[in-house]
Amino acid sequence: MLKNYFKIALRNIRKNKIFSAINIVGLAIGMASCILIMLFVFYEKSFDGMHTRNIYRLDEVQKFEGMVAPQKVALSMYPMGPTLTDEFPEITNFTRVIGSGKADLRTNGRKVVLPDALMADEHFFSIFDYPLIKGDRASAFSIPNAVILSEHAAKSLFGNEDPVGKPVTRYSNDTVTFKVTGVMNDIPANSHLQFDVLFSAKGVIGEDAMNNWGGNWLITYLELRRETDVAVLERKFPAYLKRHMSNDNWKSYELFLQPLADVHARSADITHDYLNFRKFDRNHTYIFSVIAVIVLVIACVNFMNLSTARSGGRAREVGVRKSIGAQRFQLAGQFMGESVLLALLSLVLAVGIVKILLPVVNDFSQRELEFSVFTNPLTLLAVIAGTLLIGLLSGIYPALFLSAFQPVKVLKGTLRSQKSNFRSALVIVQFSSAVFLMIATGFAVKQLRYMQQKDPGFVRDQVVLVPLDSQSGKKYDAIKSELLNNPLIEAVSGSQQRLGNNFHQTGVSFHGDGPVKSIASSQVVVDPDYLNLYKIKIVSGRNFSHDPSENAKAYIVNESLARELLREQPVKTYQSLIGRHFGFRGMDSTGYILGVAKDFNFNSLHHKIETLCLINQKDWGYGELSIRIRGSKTTEAIAGIRSVWQEMAPGQDFTYSFLDEHFGQLYRADSQVGEIVGVLAGLAIFVSCLGLFGLASYSAERRIKEIGVRKVLGASVGGIVALLSADFMKLVVASILIASPVAWWAVSTWLRDFAYRISIGWWIFALAGIAAVLVAFLTISFQSIRAALTNPVKSLRAE
Repeated sequence: MLKNYFKIALRNIRKNKIFSAINIVGLAIGMASCILIMLFVFYEKSFDGMHTRNIYRLDEVQKFEGMVAPQKVALSMYPMGPTLTDEFPEITNFTRVIGSGKADLRTNGRKVVLPDALMADEHFFSIFDYPLIKGDRASAFSIPNAVILSEHAAKSLFGNEDPVGKPVTRYSNDTVTFKVTGVMNDIPANSHLQFDVLFSAKGVIGEDAMNNWGGNWLITYLELRRETDVAVLERKFPAYLKRHMSNDNWKSYELFLQPLADVHARSADITHDYLNFRKFDRNHTYIFSVIAVIVLVIACVNFMNLSTARSGGRAREVGVRKSIGAQRFQLAGQFMGESVLLALLSLVLAVGIVKILLPVVNDFSQRELEFSVFTNPLTLLAVIAGTLLIGLLSGIYPALFLSAFQPVKVLKGTLRSQKSNFRSALVIVQFSSAVFLMIATGFAVKQLRYMQQKDPGFVRDQVVLVPLDSQSGKKYDAIKSELLNNPLIEAVSGSQQRLGNNFHQTGVSFHGDGPVKSIASSQVVVDPDYLNLYKIKIVSGRNFSHDPSENAKAYIVNESLARELLREQPVKTYQSLIGRHFGFRGMDSTGYILGVAKDFNFNSLHHKIETLCLINQKDWGYGELSIRIRGSKTTEAIAGIRSVWQEMAPGQDFTYSFLDEHFGQLYRADSQVGEIVGVLAGLAIFVSCLGLFGLASYSAERRIKEIGVRKVLGASVGGIVALLSADFMKLVVASILIASPVAWWAVSTWLRDFAYRISIGWWIFALAGIAAVLVAFLTISFQSIRAALTNPVKSLRAE
């Protein structure tokens, strides 16, 4: 019997090639989309899954006076790890990690520059489970100046030699020789901590820094007992801070714990999160999952619609089978079996699509997704089980519908195909989903373009960034002077931090008319030409000059900080601040405000502009050169910069980047969201149109006699097209009316995450609706025109 069912199923597929192809292709596209998105989702969920302990990251909420809004930061203070462990039995262990930038390592005449280095205390390997290939986990950091190398780093420095016990010298601000105490596997890409080399903090961190309550410059990880009530523990932290911090400073901080599994995907609102590789908002992965399921549901709806629409073609078969004794459950099983067969055929096509597109998706997402369907039995089982489920869900309604035919009516020919409200509802569900995605894509693209094109208050084009270290930094003036001799270079400046990154927070004091005011503000140390290079406007006072008497004394504050300083005297102008004593605490008696700069977005547009002060202090050195180049001769300008670098800093690697690329990275996740939603929206509308094409074909075929009669009576082609299209277009219009308010709510919710956002204009809704109507009409009219142009003699003779 099964063999007979299988033969009938294959015969029906061959007999209805177009409808079978629509079902198979539609389901394959839906399955492939779902598989690719699920691969991405599971990869994101796998971050930091290699660690087995109950690890939490200690974060702070900083709420200093002067801040525009409280700020969550992924930073903590050095003494917190040991004191928390001592005072709270719920905490069993801790480790502290410090970003250390790139590492210039040398040994036995070999030199290797590694891009990512960390520093950690002796507890690191008792918290994290990164495996060591060589060395002892327990004693790896028991001695001062120890270093652990990744397998890649060890190979680069020592070749095939055993590096354990050998010295490595790091050239940096303080050139230090370390002893290699271990080699570890290369860090997997799904770890939020990424490093090639791990230095021991023992012997490097000074005692003052160790006892500094108030300095936030590292990350603390805590191991908690499994049974710990984290909320209860967090409520004990204010009293803890009060015990350890002087005066009322504890009131400026709140501590909270973040599970390690959430660090990668639930840190979108946490700033100063420097050691969080490819941070990605988990809400976006949820959005992707929902959209992928929508595409799959649309494909399943196609199957239901086409199967029930063509029920008349199977009615006689049902009648004959029932008349010879077939039970309804047997017929339902047969039809569901055919559905599963189509789903399995779709799976074969879907696997091919995934294999072809996976490299493109990996390149786009910057992930290392793997589709191990042929090598991992669990993956194969999951895919087959999912396919069977899709086949059963898609086929259950058509099976129940077809198996319910009464044999008497069918064999007498009195069964009439009726208009199905359920089928109409399915079409509305399909197009509502597609229109929703089109509207969402429109707003995502508009918001992204807004962020990329909004005037941030400074000019970031044509700016080349060259990092400086302690050696090259000493030659800053000479390098700058030599660069300015190049006619392709317009301006050169230096700063300790880069625009687009979170600037450091510091305490500042202001001497106004009343008592000295102490507040917190972002700060950055800059060269006197910084504002000119970035074309940042001064709205009161004046810019920095090269007068040595201004060095370490002159400050420029932004408008946000100026308003904060004048909060108690709002009638006073910015000009009243000029010349007032101001500065970092301890330097405020000699420092003064030189000017007020127009507010500029020194961070991404996800954040509001914070208070900021800039100080000209060349003695503290700069971490980076900013070089504005002229015109379009970029290649020649870079060659000139490289030449000067090699002459002035011989032996040091020349690396550079462009500031606009850095900002592109800041918006990378937003760009990915917009593009993925756009692709899925395109697939949704395509699969929907496939179904509409099938229904229109069937409708034209079913009404061929009516069309012939109408043509004989003088109906025009346009009239027939309108007749065949009207019912479908009503459904599409209904879909637009349903999708629009839902899309408005979803877009409004999404835009709340942006400090600067677009308004929700009506025209995107209208554009999406018009596009849906046009695409649907073109799809339907193809079959309608074809039917209208058919010779009525042939159609009537055929009937």
